[in-house]
Amino acid sequence: MIPTLYLIPSTLGAENVNDFLPEGTLTIIRSLQYFIVEDSKTARAFLKTCSITIPQSELVIQELDKHQPDQDMAELLLPMKSGISMGLLSEAGCPGVADPGARVVAEAHRNGYKVMPLVGPSSLLLALMASGLSGQQFCFHGYLPIDKAERMKKIQRMEEAAKSKKETQLFIETPYRNNQLLADLLQYLSGETKICLASDLTTPDEHIRTLKVKDWKKSPPELHKKPCVF
Repeated sequence: MIPTLYLIPSTLGAENVNDFLPEGTLTIIRSLQYFIVEDSKTARAFLKTCSITIPQSELVIQELDKHQPDQDMAELLLPMKSGISMGLLSEAGCPGVADPGARVVAEAHRNGYKVMPLVGPSSLLLALMASGLSGQQFCFHGYLPIDKAERMKKIQRMEEAAKSKKETQLFIETPYRNNQLLADLLQYLSGETKICLASDLTTPDEHIRTLKVKDWKKSPPELHKKPCVF
């Protein structure tokens, strides 16, 4: 049987995984012993909430280092060479989407392994669904430039694309920079442009709201250290 690389969506901080992961996904997670993750500590905590039956001491967890572009993906997938299926777990959200796991998936395809995405929450799609903005055409930009001038140009180009193409623009930021990004958006965008802020998705503190820039300026929210989709 061809080994399978299962792409495991995390719950983005939910207290009860049963509310956001279907039983079929949980059954597969509980059957796995080998995992590739971004952070071992948070991965083990997540797997514990999934009521995984294999003792933690027997789990084989390898870390994917997003800061090492030359990391050997073949070595991470070595167990699959022996016919063992593995799970790829994103730090927050879905593997391969705004996530370094795409490199692992590409290596699995190169080796002819089966790749199976599992059903679960995607922060980007949840935010888009709840925004009231167009879901017919949209573009995800990942992180915006840190340089102030480059960021301003990027924001203005996105606004133009939203207007000319009727295309929703999605992007994210490192949580501790959220407030500064929001300040830049409110400074550089037209007052009539709509912004959806979707933070703490799938958690008890989840907050999703879409307003025009001129209305956000009246009472900008506190987003510091909150996982957020713009």
